This record gives sequence, C-alpha cells and structure tokens, in this order.
Amino acid sequence: MKKIDWYITKKFLTTFFFAIFLFTIISVVIDIGEKTDDFVKSGWSGYRIFKDYYISFIPHIAALLFPLFVFIAVIFFTSKMAGRSEIVAILASGTSFNRFLRPYFITGIALSLLLGIASSFIVPQAEIKRTYFEDVYVHGNSSYDKLTEHAPILYFKTDPVTYNGIRNFDAFNKTGGPFFMFKIKNHQITYNLRSTTIRWDTVGGPHWNLQNVVERTFIKGIEKATYYPNKKVFFKFDPADLKNDQYAEVKLTTPELEKKIKTEELRGSENVNTFRIEFYHRFATPVSVLILTVIGAAISSRKVRGGSGAHLATGFVLAAAFILMDRFSTIFSTKGNFPPLLAAWIPNIVFALVAYYLYRKAPK
Repeated sequence: MKKIDWYITKKFLTTFFFAIFLFTIISVVIDIGEKTDDFVKSGWSGYRIFKDYYISFIPHIAALLFPLFVFIAVIFFTSKMAGRSEIVAILASGTSFNRFLRPYFITGIALSLLLGIASSFIVPQAEIKRTYFEDVYVHGNSSYDKLTEHAPILYFKTDPVTYNGIRNFDAFNKTGGPFFMFKIKNHQITYNLRSTTIRWDTVGGPHWNLQNVVERTFIKGIEKATYYPNKKVFFKFDPADLKNDQYAEVKLTTPELEKKIKTEELRGSENVNTFRIEFYHRFATPVSVLILTVIGAAISSRKVRGGSGAHLATGFVLAAAFILMDRFSTIFSTKGNFPPLLAAWIPNIVFALVAYYLYRKAPK
C-alpha cells in the first residue's frame, strides 16, 4: 500500500461512514415520526424503545442501504478528486488506471466481507426484536401469538413419506384437533393415525399429547388397528414450526436459514422460495457492493462540466435501476416460478456488464 492507496482508502472509508451515519440518523427520525402513535399504544418507556427497537432498527436500515451508501460515497469523493484534477495528476504520473483502482478494490472487498458477516449473523439477531415490535404493535397481528392463518386446516410434511394435518389449532392454548398423519411408501399407505385432539406439553420433556387415538398399520394387505384413549408422541415438529411468521426468513442466521430451507423443501412448503431468495441474497448483496464500487469509480473519475452534481445524478439513476431490478426479480421469484438463485444474482450479472463497459470507457 503506497501513500496514494492510503489516501484513497481514507477518503473512501470516511465518506462512507459519514454517509451511513447521516442517512441512519435521518431514517431514525423519519421512523420516529411514523411510529409515534404505535409507541404510545405499546406503553413502552423511552429507554425500552431505544434498547429493544432502535438498537435493532439501526443494523436493519444500515444493512438494507449498505450498497447504496458505498455507491454514493465512491461517487462523491472520487468526483471531488476529479474536480480538483487529482486523478489527472495521478494518471499523468505514469500510474495506470488499473493501479489507481487497487485501493477501491481492496476497500470494496473489505466492506463486502463486513456486510456478508453482518447479514449472516448480526442483523438476524437484531431483526428478532425489531420485527417483534412491528408485528405486535404496528400490524396488530402478532405471529408470536397466532401460529397460523391457514384455518381451518393446515397440511405439511415432516419427511419424504409422512404427511400431517391439523384442524383449528389454538395458538394460545397450543391445542387443536382433529389431527391426522399418514405415511406413504411405494404409492401405498403403510401407516395412519387419527386423534380428536392434539396438545403441546413440556412436562417431562417437549412432546405432543393425543386423545382418542386410532392407529392403523398396513402390512402386506393386512390392517391392524389399535385404539388409545391417550397417547404421548414425539413428532418432528413443534408449535414454532406451525408459525405463520412473515418475518421468519430475516430472523434466521445463514446456517439456520439453510437448515430451514431443507426443512421447508421436505415439507413441500409453498413459501420455500422466500427463504431461498433470502439465502442467495446474503451472498449476492456483498458482491453488489464491489460491483457498485467499480461503477462509481468509473463514472466519477472523469472531470466533467457540472462536477459532483452530474456524477451524483448519474449514480442515482443507476442505483434506482439496480434497486428496481432487484425488487422485480425478487417478486417474480416469491410470487411466481422465477428461479431464486437467478433472481438474487441477475442484478449483479447485469450491472457487472455495466461495470465492465464503464471501466473500458473510463479515462486511462
């Protein structure tokens, strides 16, 4: 690292952290204005609002706008350098444009790793508290209290051969019924269980209590039926697995999210794409930071009439196009049949081509 590298890196980081601090403060002020009535309704003290909501809200908004902060920071300080003819002097000294971009790449990679680690492990922990307030006091429809809206019946799989169904599950009492379960192997039912009531119990270890149980097994065409007034069973699901939580994917760390995807695939869930695209986004978004860094450096390194204003205007147009493409691809994946992997990465693919084009056109 030469002096010029440290000079650019220092300007990059100071501008970025100033921008992220400024925009976070603005976001908090706007959010306070929007949620004043909700805070009053919740009855929370000012200290609790700060500790349990805004300490969690800040990582959320910072991670959400992180690539945009990087993009704006690069354009702003690079255009200032171009306006003062610093870049012209650097290139005129015999430094190649590739060499000039080295500190951008190094800093961009460092920020990408920072975002990747935060998105995988830090932000999901913060989202648990933030989404609790949103769900309970803003939407008034707590997924922490109401486990499912799929009334009167919920179907799900627990393994490749086991199918389950529960009617009228009461989330508060963790009781429902009737309940049924059957296993299918080689296109034939090999086991069937039905009960009038199913209740979650933690006494003596987490388990389910079934009442008025009829258990049938089918072996080589022979049926065996057994009746139990009460039966204690250990199923591969618990009340939390029945939760209809609209924020479920953002509250899971990346290892937990990967495990959740496998579980939802096993159950044949219709919402599995929501978890898949969140998983792929956690790897695609840090890469977008590096791509936007290159784009920002390429478009703002040329001295133009209008200075920083012209560069920022171009940058905002490209940023808006990137965000729109990302949102549309996400919607097409979660609501349609668009592959989640492609949905998460297509904005990066398109803008990587834009970055390459702008790099080729940049002053050498």
